This record gives sequence, C-alpha cells and structure tokens, in this order.
Amino acid sequence: MSIQSVRDFFAEKAPDITVIESPISSATVPLAAEAYGVEPGRIAKTLSLRIGERIILIVASGTSRMDNKKVKAQFGGKPKMLGLEEVADITGHEVGGVCPFGLKAPLPIYCDVSLKAFDIVVPAAGSTHSAVRIAPDRMAELVSAEWVDVCEHRP
Repeated sequence: MSIQSVRDFFAEKAPDITVIESPISSATVPLAAEAYGVEPGRIAKTLSLRIGERIILIVASGTSRMDNKKVKAQFGGKPKMLGLEEVADITGHEVGGVCPFGLKAPLPIYCDVSLKAFDIVVPAAGSTHSAVRIAPDRMAELVSAEWVDVCEHRP
C-alpha cells in the first residue's frame, strides 16, 4: 500500500509533486540526507506517538529532538513512541518510510516549527527508498497539519 498510497495522495492533491526513489535506503536521517543530497536538517522525519489514548504524527526537522516537556504541555500527556508493528498497522507505512501522506486512516498531524528554517524539506514517501521535495508550509497545508513547537532545535 505504502508508496502507492503516497503516489495516489499526490496525484489527487498536488500533481506537480513527484515521488522520488533512491537505490540506497533512506530509513534514517543520515541515510536520507545522503540519498537525496541535502543537509540532515532538511529531512522531515515523522514521529508516530501515543499520548494517552490518542495517536498523533509529528513532522520535524531531521536534526531536532522531541522535547518531552513541550509535548506534554502541548498535548496534555506523556508521549510514547509507537512500536514497529504498530506504526505499520496504524499508518500503513513501514518504519523508515513513515510520512504524513497517504495514510491508512486519518490521523492528527502536527508540524514542528523546526521545519520553518528551510524553504524545501524532504520527507519520506511511504517506503525506505522514497521521498518528496516540498515546502514546509505546503506540506502542512496538504495534510491539514497544525504548527507546534515541541522539539529542541539543533543546528
């Protein structure tokens, strides 16, 4: 489902955006930066979290770290990362390819302000070998994300 659901998402909502594929894995921020020829901060990583009974996705700059205190203040509970199988079951994307596009079912999506440091970011596109290049504001608009400040920002 994964990469195809992302392709379908863009075909419907933003046909000018093309899913790009890499022969090398982009499953981690350093690998993705190398695969797509960008600095690690431009990689838009998607964190899959459980906060109480809620499941949310937070998209953040590849060099930022989630700040548990900020997340707790923003969402009213302690964040817990989803397990590998849980992520695939809930999002429809494998770990390393999780993105806010073409999800199995709608989920609340939040974009961390760390992404605003860049004109173009590179989030995964449903697999460990695919991504897209997109402006952070456009990404947030396409997935109806809310902007939040929940990460510790690192250069």
